[in-house]
Amino acid sequence: MSPDDYCQQKTAQSGSSFYYSFLFLPTERRRAITALYAFCREVDDTVDECTDESIARIKLAWWRKEISSMYAGQQTHPVTQALQPHIAPYNLKEEHLQAIIDGMEMDLNQTRYLDYTALSKYCWHVASVVGILSASIFGVTNPQTLQFAEKLGLAFQLTNIIRDVGEDARKGRIYLPINELQQFNVTAADILNSKHSEKFEQLMAFQAARAQTAYDEAYALLPKEDRRAQRPGLMMAAIYRTVLTEVQADGYHVLNQRISLTPLRKLWLAWKTYIRG
Repeated sequence: MSPDDYCQQKTAQSGSSFYYSFLFLPTERRRAITALYAFCREVDDTVDECTDESIARIKLAWWRKEISSMYAGQQTHPVTQALQPHIAPYNLKEEHLQAIIDGMEMDLNQTRYLDYTALSKYCWHVASVVGILSASIFGVTNPQTLQFAEKLGLAFQLTNIIRDVGEDARKGRIYLPINELQQFNVTAADILNSKHSEKFEQLMAFQAARAQTAYDEAYALLPKEDRRAQRPGLMMAAIYRTVLTEVQADGYHVLNQRISLTPLRKLWLAWKTYIRG
């Protein structure tokens, strides 16, 4: 199996919404974004699928060295072998790839966030940086496009947090800021015990409004001259924002279920966004 085939398989198996936006890219850009996404999956799985925290830390440390080796042209893993040829053409910075690993390590260091400022830092590492790297691959002529990508990454992560409240709680993690739980009189125990209530709905409506605002702010930042190149990001936004709207329409019943879209609907949303440009 070639490095590119390995990354393609890793990406397709994830079932992620991101996969559908990749389908519309030219070959080289598609290979680059697939390799980047495969890297994100590798380091994310290191934390989520490893039951021994010490081993997870060792694996993340290995990935740190592997990324540094890749920039020295000495990569050994199929993902870095696939990603390395795209570093120079798309100006992919090592500090950004290392920042993603930092974000994954944050999940080993803490399971709660005191306030939105602290949560924003986490979101930057695990999502906004990915947005910046992705936008660089899609094509950037105006530096403001990277601000669009950074804000859009935040919107995606806020959507993930809202959608996955119950799933994360079963892993012992609560990403909703502690001071906002207190503001709406929702306890950590309520979430860990899947207690849906009117207070929880109010808390989640507050979170959803913040995410919707992030989408609006991101769109406002996208320069006209880069809109066509950034269509893959807009496709992802169409899918993620639809998920958020579905969660809102369902009354925020996210503690015992994970709301998702069918593959066909994701493909339809991606295609519709592509056609509209």
